[in-house]
Order: sequence, then structure tokens, then C-alpha cells
Amino acid sequence: MSVVTRFPPSPTGDLHIGSIRTALFNWLYARRLGGKFILRIEDTDRGRSSQQSVDIILAGMEWLGLDYDEGPYYQTQRFDRYGEVVEQLLAQDKAYRCYCSKERLEKLRADQMVRKLKPRYDGHCRSLDNVPTGGVAPVVRFRTPLDGAVVVADKVHGHITTSNTQLDDLVIARSDGSPTYHLTVVVDDIDMGVTHIIRGDDHINNTPRQVHILEALGAARPIYAHVPMINGSDGKKLSKRHGAVSVLEYREQGFLVGALTNYLARLGWAHGDQEIFTRDELKNAFDFEGLNKSAATFDLDKLLWLNQHYLQNVPSADLVAMAKPFFEASKVRLDDGPDVAAAVEAQRTRAKTLTEIVEQSHMFYGDIIRDKNAAKKHLRPAVEPVLQKIREKFVAVDTWSGAALKDIVEQTAIEFNMKLGKVAQPLRVAVTGSSASPSIDITLELLGRERCLERLDGALVYIAERAAT
Repeated sequence: MSVVTRFPPSPTGDLHIGSIRTALFNWLYARRLGGKFILRIEDTDRGRSSQQSVDIILAGMEWLGLDYDEGPYYQTQRFDRYGEVVEQLLAQDKAYRCYCSKERLEKLRADQMVRKLKPRYDGHCRSLDNVPTGGVAPVVRFRTPLDGAVVVADKVHGHITTSNTQLDDLVIARSDGSPTYHLTVVVDDIDMGVTHIIRGDDHINNTPRQVHILEALGAARPIYAHVPMINGSDGKKLSKRHGAVSVLEYREQGFLVGALTNYLARLGWAHGDQEIFTRDELKNAFDFEGLNKSAATFDLDKLLWLNQHYLQNVPSADLVAMAKPFFEASKVRLDDGPDVAAAVEAQRTRAKTLTEIVEQSHMFYGDIIRDKNAAKKHLRPAVEPVLQKIREKFVAVDTWSGAALKDIVEQTAIEFNMKLGKVAQPLRVAVTGSSASPSIDITLELLGRERCLERLDGALVYIAERAAT
């Protein structure tokens, strides 16, 4: 059997972590087995669907490299097909028209709630002898079997049994003729030859209903794998306060594709004790056996740790190519400072995201922004002669190189009988404005002689003014 999986997002908002993880799992499974991966846009909710949301879905899939073999298909372009299936089910007496008014259904629900019963349709129109004339435009309901049970062999949760007595006759077509979710999903899966359905376990309760429709249409069941939901660190449903932003926001924040897909794959899936995976390793390793039943926990700190790992290990040329658009977006004047590749290389072990690389590299370009607290702590009158001596040596040094500059700092510390840190830190604050930077030799080399001297002069003025107050 050739494997066919699908990702069916609804274009009613941003593409979030839970949805893209579902897409990733379906993509990985299809790729591992040489199958087909389909993208289907479930846009039947016309009131909430938008082209902007469609564009976000497509952009997110492209950024993450989740290429699809077919699609995108749009359900709104398949209404004729759904109508055919509704008429087929009606003709075979596997569905019926329901004329119950909104008022009757609301009263039925209220009565059931008072009696502490599960709200459900009571089958009032299931065996109507006389069709009402005028008044209510009918919906179409599926004729759910009254006896027996549906048993689903789920690849994650094992055998799940649902008694048909727990199910009512669901609506498959609204009064205006538009199809409902359960019908469209089943018809699409049949027509597109879907063999494996990998989705969140919040869909478990939908499965018996969809199995009934599948069997009524004479179709074979796909294989189901309902994956655990993703919770926040507090055990509650994942939300924006946990870091569940749009996938494209992770792109804007400077996360790497490899790190994000690696992290998402490990949310609810394991392969031994391995934590770090290349894309090919994920494709070769992903299987149902590694999926967990319990909910996964989203941990932004762990994602940042993983992204930092990728920043430190990605080839330099690739990292520079990734970082350049972030430098350009920040309005940094790249012609007023060191080569961007050198700045990226200096920051890659210190930053957790591409945006941090850029933010931490501002010191190499343009004017200095002095941190008041760092200046107050380190630029004191006591270090004025030390910085003066270093400035004199910077003017005289023949070769402006990290090694030569490091030697100057070390020799100055010896001359003043000071620990190296007591010299290097005031110097760092003087030339960068901050108490954090790459190693002092790399920092000085990248800043260049002219910029270091200019900033040392500014620091000495600051010290003098401070001494005078």
C-alpha cells in the first residue's frame, strides 16, 4: 500500500505550533515511506476564513520546508462533489432530511440539560411519514446505526471503542445546502486516497462518526494515529502566554528551521534518548511507536537552547546568509563597520537567535550606546590612567590584530599590578558601551583602531566629568 497523508488546516487565523507539528508528523511519515503528502485547505467556514490566513499557511509550510506532493486543495471548490455524496446517502436511506425548528432543538437541549443528560438530537425526523410543508428549511442528518459499536485501532492509544448509543444523527448538510465538517473530511480523504490520518487527540471523538460515514460510502478505513496535545509549562492548554505564537513569528524572531522542526518533532515523539536530529535523521527515524499518549509540554527555554545549539553548529557561510536579512531589517549600516561575516562569527556562541546576533552586533556599527549602569560601575576615576595608557599603546601598535591587542591589555594589567578582568572590563565598557561582548581581543579587532580611539576618548571625558561632580 502506498502511503498518503494529509495536512488540513482551516484558514481562520495564524498557523500555530500544534498545527505545524501535525503537518510535520504527516510529512515525516510520508517521506520516510516514500509516500505522498497532501495539503488541503478546509475553508468551508466562509465567515472566518481569509486569504491572509491562507497566505500564512503557505508561507509557513514553505519556510519550514514541508513540501507537499498535491494541493493545496480548497474545500470551497468542491461543494458540487459534497452535494453529490449527500444525495447519494439520501437515496440509499443512509441519511434523511430533518425539519426540526430551531425552537424545538433549543427546547430539547434545555430539557436534557435539566435532566443532566448529554445534549443530543432525539431522532424526531428519522422516521417521518409525512414531510412538513412550509416553514423550516430542512438540514440533512446522517442515519447513525442504533446498535453496536465502533472500534478504532489507533496507533497511539490502542483500541478505542465507542458505543453507537453514545452518538446521535449528526448534520451533514445545513439548511442552505452547505456541507459540514464531518462530511467534507470523509469525502476528501476518500477522493484523495488518504491511507493514514495523523492528527491531534482532540479529534478522537470525531473518529467514530467519520468511520460511520466512510463505511456508509463503502470506503476502507484509513489508519489512525491521534497524537497528544501540547500544553504549557503549567499543564494548561497552550496559549500565547506560553510562547504559542504564529509559526512565522518564530521566523521573525530569528529561530532556525532546523532547530524548530527538531524541537517540534520531539514534542510527543521520541527515538531512544536522542535529542538532536538532522532533517534526514528525522525522516529516517519517525514512526508511530515513538509517539507518546500523554500531553507534551512546550518549553520556550528548551527551544532557545536548541536554537543556540544550531547557531553554534551550522556552517558559517549558511549562518551569515541567514543573518544578513536581519541585519538589513535592523537598519544597521553594514558599510560602517567590520565585515558582517566576522561579526556573525564573533556572536554565534553567545546568541540564542538570529535577532540576538544582530542586537549584540550593534556595537560594531554606528554610534555607541552607553549602558548607564555599566558605565557607573566600571568607568571610575581610578581606571582613567589605565585607559589612557591603553589608548597610547593603541595609537602606537603597528598591526591592529586580536593577538597584538590582547597582548597590550595583558601587559597593561601587569604594569598597573591589576588582574586582567579589572582592566579588560572597563575597556570593554569604554569601547562597546556594554559589559557584555565577545572576548576583548576579538571585540577590539572588529571595532577597528579609529572607532576604539574615538570611544576611549568619549569614555575618558565621561570619567573626567564624573570626577568633577
